[in-house]
Amino acid sequence: MPRLTPENERLAREIIDRYPVPRSALIPLCHLAQEQDGWLTDDAMTHLAELVGITPAEVLGTASFYEMFKRHPVGTYHVNICTQVACMLLGADELLEHASKTLDVHPGQTTSDGLFTLEDAECIAACTEAPCLQINYRYFHRVSNDDFDQIVDDLRRHGRTTVPTRSNDTGDIPPHGVLARVRQHLRPDQRAGNADPNSATAPAWLSEGR
Repeated sequence: MPRLTPENERLAREIIDRYPVPRSALIPLCHLAQEQDGWLTDDAMTHLAELVGITPAEVLGTASFYEMFKRHPVGTYHVNICTQVACMLLGADELLEHASKTLDVHPGQTTSDGLFTLEDAECIAACTEAPCLQINYRYFHRVSNDDFDQIVDDLRRHGRTTVPTRSNDTGDIPPHGVLARVRQHLRPDQRAGNADPNSATAPAWLSEGR
């Protein structure tokens, strides 16, 4: 199980430099590690702990609180089908059963080819668009059984889908762990974004209101 690559360690140190307290960078660092491996490995958490000066147990305590951080390998495409009240009333349980048959897995399992992990999810905040699901946290709304089959077929064949999503109209679904396609880079004098502007160590641009 790998630690951060040299390139990602460089990015991690850049992220840490944005915060007055290194451990405040922990959540974006966990996302960086998960983007690298598709899940949050023990070695990666140990490396993050070293970078911000805390224990691996403290990293685990933070990561285990958030559903988006996976502590075990998952498929390239992580499928969350909402089964809460609004979605349930409009057919989410039937959609989940159909998805299970289509993928030949039970919720919580990964397909034999490693492409899809299926889960039922708590409310994903799209109640007016029920039944809804997410694939790698990209939303699909008012999904029918036929829509689901089309999505799966598209991703198996092409790695993208013709069924539109609200968050990504191009149809591209990046591998699990990838949150953004454009990474923000700040100059050294623009970091420590939460610093007190009246502090003697605050960068000049902060006290000048830029």
